[in-house]
Amino acid sequence: MSRTNFDQLLEAGCHFGHLKRKWNPAMAPYIFMERNGIHIIDLHKTVAKIDEAADALRQIAKSGKKILFVATKKQAKDVVAEKAVSINMPYVIERWPGGMLTNFPTIRKAVKKMASIDKLMSDGTYSNLSKREILQISRQRAKLEKNLGSIADLTRLPSALFVVDVMKEHIAVREANRLGIPVFGIVDTNSDPNNIDFIIPANDDAKDSIEVILNACCAAIAEGLEERKAEKADEKAAQAQAEEAEDAKPRARRARKEAAPAKAVEEAPVEEEAPVAEEEAPEAEAAEEEAPAAE
Repeated sequence: MSRTNFDQLLEAGCHFGHLKRKWNPAMAPYIFMERNGIHIIDLHKTVAKIDEAADALRQIAKSGKKILFVATKKQAKDVVAEKAVSINMPYVIERWPGGMLTNFPTIRKAVKKMASIDKLMSDGTYSNLSKREILQISRQRAKLEKNLGSIADLTRLPSALFVVDVMKEHIAVREANRLGIPVFGIVDTNSDPNNIDFIIPANDDAKDSIEVILNACCAAIAEGLEERKAEKADEKAAQAQAEEAEDAKPRARRARKEAAPAKAVEEAPVEEEAPVAEEEAPEAEAAEEEAPAAE
């Protein structure tokens, strides 16, 4: 079953490409026709590519890894932030911090700086500072929050990048390519699809177009997260069962030990046959006494 359909994408305006003169020839396989000097994207291919990308995203989410959403263009900012927050994934909607992936430890330091400022505020150190220092620190905190607040939970490199407008976010795409991080991208007719692992050919300028694609992809990620949760619950139940079985073993052993003396008592009468052996003993002694007489 498809996550989107032709009519849905058509209504959102996903088929509108850029002007013919602005096109990138590498996008030719995804272009259906040209109308009034504008390229029209083949939405049948878009539907197939959305399904392909959604399945891959679901698997990444299911394995418990993070997907970083990147969209710094005005039309996409709010939609991306809203969708990423709903599935608890990190996102970048302000300026892409250069070296965010290739120089990740430095970015982590900046995020930690934000946490240390918060600590200063909460433990009362703030009250000992002058007004000017407080103002400087507050400004610094606000700037860090604006640029890096959305990636505060990203403790290690993301496992995938989801990019809206791969041409505008070319630095992010290049960094991901260098590190071998798969890139999912909404690619318009003026962009180069060669460095994108999962291409979604569609209009990357219209808010509705971006939203309909993000809805499908985020729904797949949410499914992956639910599956992971269910798997963890099953694992926990199995573990509890195994532990219960382990506890039952010593109990069973104790029960067997307690049952053993009772069995011994029941079998005790067998010892009454022993005197027979004693009665036979005198005959054996008599045989031994007769032996020298024979000599």
